[in-house]
Amino acid sequence: MAQSNIKVAVQKFGNFLSSMVMPNIGAFIAWGLITALFIPTGFFPNESLTKLVDPMVKYLLPLLIGYTGGKLVHDQRGGVVGAIATMGVIVGSDIPMFLGAMIMGPLGGYIIKKFDQFIEGKVKTGFEMLINNFSAGILGGILAILAFLGVSPAVDGFTGALVVGVDWMVAHGLLPLTSILIEPAKILFLNNAINHGILSPIGAEQIRTNGQSILLLLETNPGPGLGILLAYCFFGKGTAKQSAPGAAIIHFIGGIHEIYFPYVLMRPLLIIAAILGGMSGVFTFVLLGGGLQAVASPGSILAILAATPGNAGSYVANISGVLVAAVVSFIVGSLILKTGKQTEDLDEAARKMQEMKGKKSSVAGSFTKQQGDVPASVQKIVFACDAGMGSSAMGASLLRKKVKQADLNISVTNTAISNIPSDAQIVITQEELTPRAQNKVPDAYHISVDNFLSSPEYDKLIDQLKNDHTTSKAEEEKNVSAENNTDSNDGLLKEENVFLNQHFSSKEEAIRFAGSVLVKGGYVEENYVEAMIERDNMTSTYMGNDVAIPHGTEEAKKNVLRSGFTVIQVPEGVDFDGEKVRLIFGIAGKDGTHLEILSGIAITCSDMDNIEKMVHAKSAKELIAIIQSN
Repeated sequence: MAQSNIKVAVQKFGNFLSSMVMPNIGAFIAWGLITALFIPTGFFPNESLTKLVDPMVKYLLPLLIGYTGGKLVHDQRGGVVGAIATMGVIVGSDIPMFLGAMIMGPLGGYIIKKFDQFIEGKVKTGFEMLINNFSAGILGGILAILAFLGVSPAVDGFTGALVVGVDWMVAHGLLPLTSILIEPAKILFLNNAINHGILSPIGAEQIRTNGQSILLLLETNPGPGLGILLAYCFFGKGTAKQSAPGAAIIHFIGGIHEIYFPYVLMRPLLIIAAILGGMSGVFTFVLLGGGLQAVASPGSILAILAATPGNAGSYVANISGVLVAAVVSFIVGSLILKTGKQTEDLDEAARKMQEMKGKKSSVAGSFTKQQGDVPASVQKIVFACDAGMGSSAMGASLLRKKVKQADLNISVTNTAISNIPSDAQIVITQEELTPRAQNKVPDAYHISVDNFLSSPEYDKLIDQLKNDHTTSKAEEEKNVSAENNTDSNDGLLKEENVFLNQHFSSKEEAIRFAGSVLVKGGYVEENYVEAMIERDNMTSTYMGNDVAIPHGTEEAKKNVLRSGFTVIQVPEGVDFDGEKVRLIFGIAGKDGTHLEILSGIAITCSDMDNIEKMVHAKSAKELIAIIQSN
């Protein structure tokens, strides 16, 4: 448990670092291009335009990082105070203060957030703007002075030590050893945090003084991943071999390194191939004088070539480093694949990758099993989720409405994955749950969605179904019966269970609040709250359109005493795995008595205009009326 907690903490810290830099990569690239083009040794030397280089790297980039860091903590006010505080470390140093911005930006956001929480409800009407403006100015000014006097010299010394350490490693030929840490950390749980959180800030300082930095090639080199994927192309088996060529193109040309992680996780020994490939590539970069003059993001061969200094020697060095890394990882990877037993469950490896990274992967859906066309004469569509009481019910309600509007006589129901009927022809699930649904009913046509409230897959499916639709009368009556199983749903939306203008620091805090309301209302037993946390960790309860519907797992159904809802308005939003949620519907469902109201909520929330009305509702009665009007 202790190791797990440490890993989660490292994941969160690494992700936070990269979250400050990633939104501003465009600015880094703009600075790199201006540097490459107009400095005296650039492609088109220009004495006037080269004046842009120093102000951009000294002021623009750190201020963007500081503002973003503050905004991550406390939205717009946090960003403003974070930027003011960052100005202190910028003026207090002669080097670009990326690391200083990563400290002062979030700190500024945190200080103003705590101040706002302290004065909440204590400011007299009419004085809000005055207090808001002066508090941001005063606190920002104080932080800027402290940053100038204390943080800036400390970070200056720390950055200098890191640069000296890197120079020492280069001089003694030890830089290749960094691959021992970088390659496994990429694959297991960090990735962007290494490059944009650690290497890029130090590399930018080297670019300013030396014109290029080898550090920007350590994590971005696509060679190790390319070699492993090519090894699968020749010596892999089954699905892994078939999908490897496409993955290689996405990785090498598109720069999406995550695509090869599941292939390594299927054969963990392939980490050795990645390490040796990375070390060989770095050794080649050092030997031939490779480096980049701008951040290469994503880690594509095209981005690397674009950021390479404009001379033949640099191109030879960088291309050679990539090719050597690919050849070495290919040779080692081929030996490992030929001499050992391979695991063929690529879907499971992708799922494991997401668990290790602690967040949803943008490429995990690439590994789902391929299937044919939508079956003919569809009679039964099933939405499935873990418990069958929340997200699947909302999705089924929306699709059922679309089916009715299209005059299609097709049954649309929802259920838990464990209860999917064997005769289901089309099964719709969230992306993370699709492999489980495929294992349950492998002969069904499976559709994965990431947004139950506004997925384009619904309209696409309706268009396909219009060509062929027949349903038996008995099936249609069964579906109507399921919809009308709501005899006990009167009064489930109660004003005392509606909470306006709430603030939460994390999704767990928000879910626990929703659960505590259900407990106090006598809808569920106390341990249902932990089941709500478990359910969201299993698959996010974010539904799209700024809405989340936390509820318990399938096993926790026994802890539900009666159906009930709580509605929580969060105007400033709370983060649900990278998605901003402003409306939270806590759900406890028993015997289907909650489905009619849940259907109404789904239809209401599918329209963003209704979302805005509910977010800005001034009373519980007004918010409930918006739901009931649809």
